Amino acid sequence: MILEPAQLEAQGKSAYQNKKFKEAVDLFRQAAEGYTLEDASLLAAEMKNNMSVALLQAGQPQESLDAALGTEKIFARANEIKRQAMSLGNQAAALEALKRYDEAFANYELSAELFKQINEGDLRSMVMKSAAGLKLRTGGISESAFKMIGSMDAKQTPGFFERILIFFLRLINRA
Repeated sequence: MILEPAQLEAQGKSAYQNKKFKEAVDLFRQAAEGYTLEDASLLAAEMKNNMSVALLQAGQPQESLDAALGTEKIFARANEIKRQAMSLGNQAAALEALKRYDEAFANYELSAELFKQINEGDLRSMVMKSAAGLKLRTGGISESAFKMIGSMDAKQTPGFFERILIFFLRLINRA
């Protein structure tokens, strides 16, 4: 029995949720191929991004990067800014795992800027936290503090802990 791309996609998501990452990768790959044959390039690109996330979880950062590369352009041409930003974030995570820190940081920055354009504060905050963590791990402590403040400010409704953290980070930056 031949499965439709949408069925493969659903099975891939289920496998991913069950932490069967290699199985999810295979199902997302098949779904991407099926969507490509149906001339559904946006859905194919989405499957490649899902595959990228599963590959990263499976410990295959280079393959993860390869899967996501170019999808941001497909989304940009379709004016799918949210998906474009997510693609850049996926690429940044893979680049970070590959220790290509400058490239990873640049992609996190691009992703955050796109999320800002479409008022996706929580997603922007998540990406900015990743960028701040990267800067902190690579020695950019003061820049990391600025990024962390920006990530907290980007959230629609910062929690109590986050408001306290913002206060302390601003105090540190004034010193």
